Amino acid sequence: MTLPAAFLRQAQLLIPEQRRFDDPLSTLAFGTDASFYRLVPQLVIRVESEDEVVALLKLAQAHQVSVTFRAAGTSLSGQAISDSVLLVLGDNWNGREIRDQGAQIRLQPGVIGAQANAWLAPYGRKIGPDPASINACKIGGIVANNASGMCCGTAQNTYHTLAGLRLVLADGTRLDTEDPASVAAFRASHAELLAELARLGRETRANTELAARIRHKYRLKNTTGLSLNALVDFDEPLDILSHLLVGSEGTLGFISAVTYHTVPDHPHKASALIVFPDVETCCNAVTVLKQQPVAAVELLDRRSLRSVQNKPGMPTFVRELSDNACALLIEARAASHSLLHEQLAQIMAALAAFPVEKQVDFTEDPVENARLWAIRKDTFPAVGAVRQTGTTVIIEDVTFPVEQLAVGVRRLIALFDKHHYDEAILFGHALEGNLHFVFTQGFNSHEEVARYQAFMDDVAELVAVEFGGSLKAEHGTGRNMAPFVEKEWGHDAYQLMWQLKRLLDPKGILNPDVILSDDPQIHLKNLKPLPAADAIVDKCIECGFCEPVCPSKGLTLSPRQRIVIWRDIQARRRNGEDTQALERDYQYQGIDTCAATGLCAQRCPVGINTGELVKQLRGTQARHDKTAGWLAQHFHTALRGARFTLWAADGARRLLGAPRLTRLTARLHQATAGRVPQWTPALPKATEAIRLNSPAQDSRPRVVYLAACVSRVMGPAASDREQTSLLDKTRSLLEKAGYQVVFPDDADSLCCGQPFASKGYAREAEEKRNELINALLRASRGGLDPIYCDTSPCTLRLVQDLKDIRLDLYDPVRFIRTHLLDKLVFTPQQAPVAVHVTCSTQHLGESQALIELARLCSVNVVVPEGIHCCGFAGDKGFTTPELNAHALRPLKEAVQHCSEGLSTSRTCEIGLSHHSGIDYHSLVYLVDRVTQPRAH
Repeated sequence: MTLPAAFLRQAQLLIPEQRRFDDPLSTLAFGTDASFYRLVPQLVIRVESEDEVVALLKLAQAHQVSVTFRAAGTSLSGQAISDSVLLVLGDNWNGREIRDQGAQIRLQPGVIGAQANAWLAPYGRKIGPDPASINACKIGGIVANNASGMCCGTAQNTYHTLAGLRLVLADGTRLDTEDPASVAAFRASHAELLAELARLGRETRANTELAARIRHKYRLKNTTGLSLNALVDFDEPLDILSHLLVGSEGTLGFISAVTYHTVPDHPHKASALIVFPDVETCCNAVTVLKQQPVAAVELLDRRSLRSVQNKPGMPTFVRELSDNACALLIEARAASHSLLHEQLAQIMAALAAFPVEKQVDFTEDPVENARLWAIRKDTFPAVGAVRQTGTTVIIEDVTFPVEQLAVGVRRLIALFDKHHYDEAILFGHALEGNLHFVFTQGFNSHEEVARYQAFMDDVAELVAVEFGGSLKAEHGTGRNMAPFVEKEWGHDAYQLMWQLKRLLDPKGILNPDVILSDDPQIHLKNLKPLPAADAIVDKCIECGFCEPVCPSKGLTLSPRQRIVIWRDIQARRRNGEDTQALERDYQYQGIDTCAATGLCAQRCPVGINTGELVKQLRGTQARHDKTAGWLAQHFHTALRGARFTLWAADGARRLLGAPRLTRLTARLHQATAGRVPQWTPALPKATEAIRLNSPAQDSRPRVVYLAACVSRVMGPAASDREQTSLLDKTRSLLEKAGYQVVFPDDADSLCCGQPFASKGYAREAEEKRNELINALLRASRGGLDPIYCDTSPCTLRLVQDLKDIRLDLYDPVRFIRTHLLDKLVFTPQQAPVAVHVTCSTQHLGESQALIELARLCSVNVVVPEGIHCCGFAGDKGFTTPELNAHALRPLKEAVQHCSEGLSTSRTCEIGLSHHSGIDYHSLVYLVDRVTQPRAH
């Protein structure tokens, strides 16, 4: 059904064009969440305020238009997609208010869960829910799905830690349960609704059989259906209403703010991996652990252990376990070291009677802890990584009463065998009887769909009917389990849910077919295709974990969306369809605005670097092989040309003045479709070429200084208070620390190849890299001397795939922390500094080290929130400046009290300086300023 013309006209008046999307590329890109369903919305609107939500809901109500709300789209059951109107949270939903020393926190729905915990960390607190997707999912989704997680259990989910809620109902009415004026107004305007909620509550509590069933269901982890426990836990209708919204998946209203009672985040923790000889023994141990001071107990069956046994860092014994082995990963946490050890002794005493096949004893070592938890965290992606192209990975989420867990596990494994899901694995939050099972599924034939349907019918009968468990423990009902809600709850409870839905959403406009549906086949419709696109990205399961670190998300496409569109283009091509229009749009949206820095790979469960796909696509478009070859062979000439360009730009600045030059180049940039770069006051002046012969050998230790090509070309900006070049400043610092600084021969001809690689000229890039490596081998006397590279992106490119080549290569952070700390005395400055951790610094694993070095240099260090990549991306800051501007849009406010910023990439510093209003320099400037040589 197409959207009414009157609705569209009025929506255009309400929302600016740049936040309304109805083109085929954008609607397809937003038509996916982490589930195995796809609906393509007719209109996507990025909403930036509660007023907009209110106006749009009133408009939707008037025209009978269905609306779905979308936060991060990490949902697994199909609850964040729509074939009508999709309202997506924009930038302006990140507000927070910390109260009473962190005892409470009020959050808007756009806040990422991990960010909320970062704000609470100084108070030793955290929010209760701890979903596995906490680094990507947002508060709106956490509340709407009543998400839980490994340590959360049932006691610390949103429902049980809710202190207040601000919501918008389907008719556009607002209610803030913490605002007396809002409550009074709502009582007056919605007296009938509140009276009906009170009546339904009284009748439910009076129905002893139904009330007992509800209490039993919520003794378990349960997100199947609406939160009927609100009717038995509360008699005040406002409390009933606010708790009904929790877990309602956008079917009863929009959540615009939530206040949590926070929970302690104990600093001391230890983990152990204990492998039992069989499932029964393992599950019996869980029953005992339920009474012990444990924070988390994760069960892993033999199949799940087998899926990760060959991963680096896995204990060797995992490969040798018996076929029936079953493991528990146990974590304990405490406020003090001594209390933790008391707890560990208590836990081990409780388990002493159980036979054990293998075990890793409790360890407090953070590295060992991370290694143990990697076993659990890698299981889901391990299945994804081996799935056949064209199939999807499904993760289901059920709860058995914990006392029946062993039988439940056995029966589930029997169902895998019955329906031939041989690759299926089983793991879960054992303390709650909550099991996740992961399997691969194709939907490309009627037979495959029928197999899935028969399997799900059997699972529903086993879990909901035979064991009285939950079909959805924490992933939400969505459209995935909507047909089974009545089977799990029974007729009376199911009809009660429909009464609540019709009471709060009488016209049925909010997220139809999610949680409640009249269609018994809804879970078998609109199944998402995952066609082959490219080996680089074919393993993508479209979970969205990559999105928070992508600089282009919100400007154009995220990594997940780039893959979605490229898959669609490839599928259409195979079907003989004309894809020219889609590819034309994809050029800018998908290729030109990708920073290709690979941060997405760090967040991806299966390690996909979408930037590699983009660079490959750029390679197919690279038409200037001769030019690239000439530049590679005459690189010193190219650098002279770059210096001349910067010299000319600075001359124009002196002649025309900065404001006029900014306006002129902005017009030229637009008129030439980005071919003429835009000048900004942060643009560097040219610096002189290296004219230094390596000095004669003396008694000082040698360091080979590799000055990156950008450092050899780009000096400080004219407006920068630091007018010493990076090259001179670095050499000065190294000599202060007692080093003899030597340079590779013919330095101006050398390059790591990064500029060529980013443009798609892989052959020239590799040639330049090899040429540089050979020059460094000569300069370092065969790898005897350390090599200092002053720019982290070049360091990263050089250290990748070195294999047997012996080069002792350092970026600035690693060299300073490894070689200079014992040679210099630091006197930290009072003036605050901002730190930008470049993408390459993150890839090199030096992020925290950079921040710690900054803290040695200044008593006030600011790390701006939410900026993972600056988006300058080599030269994108010149050719596609909107990417840099978008990535750094929150920067100026975050660093307004800082005197300067620091980083480890000269090009990044150009964009950072321009968009922050403060000068950004390399780390070495600050280190040099605050240090003196240590007396020996």
